[in-house]
Amino acid sequence: MEASDRLELAVDPSRPTGRTLLAGGVEQSYVDLADPRYLHFEYVRRMAAVVDLAAPTGDPLDVLHLGGGALTLPRYVAATRPGSTQLVVERDPAVVALVARELPALPAGVEVQVTDAREAVADAPADTYDLVLADIYRAARMPPHVATVSFAAEVARVLRPDGIYLVNVTDLPPLVVTRVQVATLRAVFADVCVVADRRMLRGRRYGNVVLAAALCPDRLPVARLAARARRDPLPGGVLHGAALDTFVAGAQPRIETDR
Repeated sequence: MEASDRLELAVDPSRPTGRTLLAGGVEQSYVDLADPRYLHFEYVRRMAAVVDLAAPTGDPLDVLHLGGGALTLPRYVAATRPGSTQLVVERDPAVVALVARELPALPAGVEVQVTDAREAVADAPADTYDLVLADIYRAARMPPHVATVSFAAEVARVLRPDGIYLVNVTDLPPLVVTRVQVATLRAVFADVCVVADRRMLRGRRYGNVVLAAALCPDRLPVARLAARARRDPLPGGVLHGAALDTFVAGAQPRIETDR
């Protein structure tokens, strides 16, 4: 999440320890004050599944989060992979201030930086991160300057050779934005997959699609990720290889940018 309008934290009436971050009345993030492992939103669970499978259980990782919100995934990583070093980049200082004031303190190893995501990536040293997670939205759309081949190449530069890039995409049928983003990532990364609700993949609903990309061929844990997706309360599917070729056919990578 990147731009704020009437920010508030609402109590979940069905879960007293749950808090939903809203901007202009639209849900942006969800945090359980008592359990950082509880992930309310479907797409966050899908991103967390990749985090879980990216390295042996419990091993600490170096993680860059582009888009902070209520820090749901940084809190999850800190709880499941103690000792991890995490940098959270959030463009909106009002979001950072609200979260710092109303939610639990930052876990150990988590730092928050108020800046633009592209600038943060450009300033980062090469081969620094095991994971880069992007959940960047401004006025309900992904800013163009973080959706191009050149930005994907910058992310690839800061990832370690076996690192993974995760992107949350909000889309609606016929998933044009998702197809373009897949083509964009494929222009840079050797291994790419799509994870989403099966209804999303069939073009039947609006929602979130998670893209995972790695520089090393066959780096993504596709079979285990598909098994996790099937077991989710909202069962999902994974597109990879030939199925992804068919899905993305005709889509062109995004080259140009206009901030």
